[in-house]
Amino acid sequence: MSATMVSSEQRVEAEKTAPANLEEAVLVESKEEDYPHGLQLAFVVLGILLCLFLAALDMTIVATAIPKITDEFHAIDQVGWYGSAFFLTLAVFQSFWGKLYRYCHLKWTYLAAGVVFEVGSLVCATATNNTALIVGRAVTGIGGAGLYCGTYTIIAFIVPAAKRARYTGLVGVSYAVASVAGPLIGGVFTDNISWRWCFYINLPIGGASLALILFSFKPPATAKPVPASLKEILLQLDLLGVALALVSMVCFFLVTQWAGASRPWDSASVITCLVVSVVTSFLFVGVQIWQGERASLVPRILSKRVVYGVACFAFFQNGMNFFFTYYIPIYFQSIDNYSAAQSGIYNLPLIFGACFLITIYGYYTVYMAVGSAACTIAAGLLYTMGMHTPLAHPLGYQMLLGAGQGLAIQVPVIVAQAISAPEDISASTAVILFFQMTGGAVCISAGQSAFINRLLYYLKSIAPGIDAARIVTIGASDLRGQVSSGDIDAVLQAYLGALKDTFALGVGFAGCAFLASWIAPIRNLANGSKVNVMAAL
Repeated sequence: MSATMVSSEQRVEAEKTAPANLEEAVLVESKEEDYPHGLQLAFVVLGILLCLFLAALDMTIVATAIPKITDEFHAIDQVGWYGSAFFLTLAVFQSFWGKLYRYCHLKWTYLAAGVVFEVGSLVCATATNNTALIVGRAVTGIGGAGLYCGTYTIIAFIVPAAKRARYTGLVGVSYAVASVAGPLIGGVFTDNISWRWCFYINLPIGGASLALILFSFKPPATAKPVPASLKEILLQLDLLGVALALVSMVCFFLVTQWAGASRPWDSASVITCLVVSVVTSFLFVGVQIWQGERASLVPRILSKRVVYGVACFAFFQNGMNFFFTYYIPIYFQSIDNYSAAQSGIYNLPLIFGACFLITIYGYYTVYMAVGSAACTIAAGLLYTMGMHTPLAHPLGYQMLLGAGQGLAIQVPVIVAQAISAPEDISASTAVILFFQMTGGAVCISAGQSAFINRLLYYLKSIAPGIDAARIVTIGASDLRGQVSSGDIDAVLQAYLGALKDTFALGVGFAGCAFLASWIAPIRNLANGSKVNVMAAL
């Protein structure tokens, strides 16, 4: 993502409008002395990477803890909400924070996002019921959205464009380390202390990282907030669009939770939620078009083929990933009877496969296509797992899945930033992260619906004498302790069938990601120059 030397007239034009294609990409540079150096730069980077580490940790740390959480709250049918509530607000509030970073002080806005994240973590850690945990996850997602968008935005302003890919690579490292540590830490805490420490851990580390930023970060002159009245800032935040997106997705998640499980598909509540979700989705699109430059998803940016192409890819690719991140631990703990810590260890191949350095040379589309193709093959192999599958098989399949994910997942953000004028970087980043996180939220929720509906179906067909409603309320890791020895084999067969059908959805999303990888135009990135990216889950 190298800078292109341009004349002063071209610089002025670049500030007025974003480039239409990759060849026109121009990044306006500040003077070298405007950037932080030495220890100051090191402390700032360390602070934001720690913040991103925590936000990324929250994506996966809960995965191995979910079976124990369902044991305590007796709600296997709520599994989807533990992830979806976090990803929902993480997605919807990306642009909200992106606008705040544009019109408000960069440093104080980032710190505010960190405080919101910490408050949400505290609510999760002290939750006494299922509802409190879900609300806490939603609040954590709001703060996490600010940390994600803010981290990429700060990097764009504190280092020259020629070095930006290197520091974006560090973001990938932080993300990868968190992804590696998440399932393992979650399993260790769950087995030896309590699942609540999956959230308590955010408080001391988050406090230290925010202190680093507070005392070491001085935003450069190029990060000066755009002058605007309070009324204009409120209009720019697109609160109506945010509200419509929240209502639409919450109603969709309620449909996936209720339909076929606790309520019939043709019940009034399910149909009402489905209608409201569809109507508010169309209203959201209309509001985005009407808002124009004030929209959460700026039409001028999203209408570029490059942007909507990589955004579509990010949606399916990230969604596919979280099908397996959340349900493979359930397979290990229910079917194979491993502990939470063991399932965390056996999840590591999925993460390690994604942790390698790639160099994007020329045609970035190749990386998305090859990565998603590898994921499709790996997802298909995971679907074949049975009751007595040798451990080496899922470990190898996860390694291939992680390698494909690592090869492709960072590419959309890199490309979107590479084609954006400086004033559009935060908005472009917000668009990509919105689709990426929405993919995670939608797929976790869809996975829950598939799992519960198919579990009820298999229980009815394989073990009609068993109380299916009771099985659904039993935690995944507590099946052998709650189900009689005469019934456990049938229940495990039903669990396996439900998990395989859930994995089948992951195969479909991986295939859609492969198709979406060809939407964006096949062009050289930054006129053929190379971009180093630390691939991460």
